[in-house]
Amino acid sequence: MPIDDREMEDKTRGGISTLLARAAAADVRADEALHVAIDDVFLPDAARLEDRIRHGVTHVLRDLANGIAAPLRRHAARLLTTRDEGALAELLLASNDDTGARLAAAGSLRDARLMREIVGRVRQEVVADALPTVAREDPDTSSLLPRLLYHADPVVGSSAAALLAAESRRRIGGPLGAPLMSDLPAELHHRLAWLSAAALREQFARAAGAALPALDRALAEAAVRSIATLDENQRLEAVALRLAEALEPTPGERAVLLVEALLDRRLALFIAIIAQGLGLDFADARDVVLDPDGARLWLLLRALDLDRATIARVGLSLGEADPRRDLDSFAEALDTIVAIDPLAARQALAPMLLHRDYRAALTALARGQERSASLRDWIA
Repeated sequence: MPIDDREMEDKTRGGISTLLARAAAADVRADEALHVAIDDVFLPDAARLEDRIRHGVTHVLRDLANGIAAPLRRHAARLLTTRDEGALAELLLASNDDTGARLAAAGSLRDARLMREIVGRVRQEVVADALPTVAREDPDTSSLLPRLLYHADPVVGSSAAALLAAESRRRIGGPLGAPLMSDLPAELHHRLAWLSAAALREQFARAAGAALPALDRALAEAAVRSIATLDENQRLEAVALRLAEALEPTPGERAVLLVEALLDRRLALFIAIIAQGLGLDFADARDVVLDPDGARLWLLLRALDLDRATIARVGLSLGEADPRRDLDSFAEALDTIVAIDPLAARQALAPMLLHRDYRAALTALARGQERSASLRDWIA
């Protein structure tokens, strides 16, 4: 057989193998796509994310991962340069790869705690932007935060300034923000730092060749540095809580502050004031405030002994900002809400004050028991 014919036959076999492999992979992808479609079809409307929220979550997740990976890559490159691995260092610096997309494709971002944080953050931003603007009774009165800058208590003034700065950092990069490295809780930042290092290792492992051990050391050291430089105290949520604690409002002052915070679209401060009043974690208070059902929020407000006018104002503002809320039902339930005794409300909220991991374990156990009961009923 002539050599050209043999080469042509080998090429044909290679093409057939490639095509068969692609077809097999496409078959797997089609099956996965079908299961995703089935999940989507049967997803309850109440659990479905709106398009803007879904887009915002995707955007923030990508920016968070890339925001952690970029300095990690730069520091690893500096370490490699000092260790006579200049070519590999240049390769790292020249790369503009989307680490966030890599992690998402690998399923590494499917983490309940991470998604709780990001979905809550994005929804908070969306609702805050949609809060109605109402003209002040006294047009010469400045808005809440600028006024607090000149508070008689310097701790309040410095905390207000820190909150303004934190809000500015949160919004860098677009309307939904591109958070900085320090803008995640420590546990989540640690997880993303190591995942980003692993993604970079996977990306450059082949190019590294014999220098792979040096790449591993540099990436690990860069991840440790990223974790060590984290300052949770600069997070928007932490700063908002510090301001709420510095204010130490009385029940009457708290009602005024809550209304003003909504009036100024400072939803983070609104949530922090509620959390401070009841000793709640910010994320727990945020989940309650953003829940369109509202039942838990009305309990929180009554536990703070807020009056009818304040609760009505809060319900109306949030109802206008979030189309998922039923304003008519809220209006009908207002008398019932106000009739709840503050002590009874605090007792009903007692489980929320338990440690989050403990509550998660209790929820998981209850869910498992419900599944077992359903299975027994089905067998019977």
